[in-house]
Amino acid sequence: MKNIVILISGGGSNMAAIVKAAQAERWADKYGTRVAAVISNKADAKGLEFARKQGIDTAVLDHKAYPSREAFDAALAERIDAFEVPGQPVLVLLAGFMRILTPGFVNRYAGRLVNIHPSLLPAFAGLHTHQRAIDAGCKVAGATVHLVTPELDHGPILAQAVVPVLAGDTADTLAARVLTQEHLIYPRAVAELLYKK
Repeated sequence: MKNIVILISGGGSNMAAIVKAAQAERWADKYGTRVAAVISNKADAKGLEFARKQGIDTAVLDHKAYPSREAFDAALAERIDAFEVPGQPVLVLLAGFMRILTPGFVNRYAGRLVNIHPSLLPAFAGLHTHQRAIDAGCKVAGATVHLVTPELDHGPILAQAVVPVLAGDTADTLAARVLTQEHLIYPRAVAELLYKK
C-alpha cells in the first residue's frame, strides 16, 4: 500500500477534500494508496480533528520547538519517512501548510511533494494572492496544483482552475470562490498522479 502524508497548519479543508475523494473513489482498490497520516505544525489545527475521526494517524510538530528551519524539516522528514513502504515512496501533500520548506527537504521528496496555491501561477506567488489579484484589476483568478521545487510556488503545474473576479469582490469573497475549486482540482490532480505512477 502506497501511503500519502498530508501536511496542514489550519482547518484542513483541502486535506478533507482529498480524504473524502480517496474514500469515494476507492483509491485503496484503484491505486493501492491510502491517506496514512496528517501532520500539522500547529497543535490547534482544526483539520487534525477531522483526520482523527477518519481513523487517520495524526501528529503535531511545533516548528517553534526547533532551533532552526533545517532542524524542523529534519524532524518532519523523519516523521514522514515512518510511513514509507519498501519500494513505495510516500507521497507528501501540502494542504495549507504555512511553512517555507528548506531546499534539502524539497529535494528529498522531489517529484512526490505537491502543493496547492490560491492563484493562477506563475501569477501571484507567495502570500495575499486574492487581494493582489483584485488590486491588479484581474478579470479572473484561480488555483494551481503544482509539484514543489526549491523556488517558492514555481514547480511544474499539475492542474489549474479559473474563477471570475466579480465587481465588489473582497479578498475574502474571492478566496471563498477559489476554495470551492481547490477542493475539486486537488484530489483530481493527486488521483492523476497516482494513476501515472
